[in-house]
Amino acid sequence: MAAAQGRSSDGTGGMDDVKDTQAKERGAGVPEVPPAFNSAVEALRNARLRPQVEVEPTPAPQRLAPYAYALEAVVLDGEQELADGRLVLLHDPAGHDAWHGTFRLVTLVRAELEPEMAADPLLPEVCWSWLTGALQSRGLTYGEPSGTVTRASSHYFGGLSERPAASQIEIRASWTPLEGLGGVPDTAAHLASWCDLLAQVGGLPPAAPGDGSVVTLPQRRGPQSR
Repeated sequence: MAAAQGRSSDGTGGMDDVKDTQAKERGAGVPEVPPAFNSAVEALRNARLRPQVEVEPTPAPQRLAPYAYALEAVVLDGEQELADGRLVLLHDPAGHDAWHGTFRLVTLVRAELEPEMAADPLLPEVCWSWLTGALQSRGLTYGEPSGTVTRASSHYFGGLSERPAASQIEIRASWTPLEGLGGVPDTAAHLASWCDLLAQVGGLPPAAPGDGSVVTLPQRRGPQSR
């Protein structure tokens, strides 16, 4: 991802995609996008986040729920990318038995590891505790958490033998956010917690309470630089 914090939206992605989908659905005789989902997405777009984490809308999966909105993020230290991830908001107005609610958050978080950290046998448990701790630290209530923590190592041979061995941690998780007034969860707070998790996985220190060095979610960035 190319760095572009603070850039204004060019109208591509984000709520415009939701509105386009809404218009198509009305034309097909399907009810318009629920107000609760619109409110939840708008809160994501207006969230204020720590500046090291850059977030932008990305195409959402189409088959997981009737309505979906997705974000991708990267944690940067100068020009160095420390971690990256994806957060998807799902909504089914009819409810979902497995969710025990009408909203669900699904995430993927990845980061490269130092060799000594990769060798820690407790690493998966620690990484999972980072996820639950990030939610609890902001006082968020959630239910039905589930997920996996995967540790992978790559060793290079032949023409690639000069490359050093590399290790990566990957967290895949989902949880049901508590629905508040009007059936809308506090998606902005959940996004902030997710960014805390990304930063922690990337090795950054926790943000200080009441830290004013936050930025509004950028609406659009340039093409990915990876």
